[in-house]
Amino acid sequence: MTRERFEQLVEEALKEIPRRFRKEMRNVAVVVEDEPSPELLAEMEIEDGDSLFGLYHGTPLPERTWAFGNNLPDRISIYQKPTEEACGDDDENRDCIAETIIHEFGHYFGLSEDEIEEIEEKFWRGESIENA
Repeated sequence: MTRERFEQLVEEALKEIPRRFRKEMRNVAVVVEDEPSPELLAEMEIEDGDSLFGLYHGTPLPERTWAFGNNLPDRISIYQKPTEEACGDDDENRDCIAETIIHEFGHYFGLSEDEIEEIEEKFWRGESIENA
């Protein structure tokens, strides 16, 4: 798949993100990268055979103070190669990207892993997560 097509799937996936999240996102860039570096995988203790589809880089909102100021935008990296390798077609890629974005935005909002998983489960069951 070309980078252009993958980026188009990322744009489509962003439109699937619940309105509550999209409304609250400020100063966040979603960036497509080829794949995570071996150093990053080692630092995160990700074992061979496991995948990293995306990663949030920044300071979660609850950890910021009024003096946080104008910093560069937070960033969510979406890794193309591991996503493509795990998925069979455009629909699966888009779904994987959407779930990854939801997960990483959960970190942006300072949510716990359990809270993020609950939101992801509601998303995939088609339940409303506007008030999650």
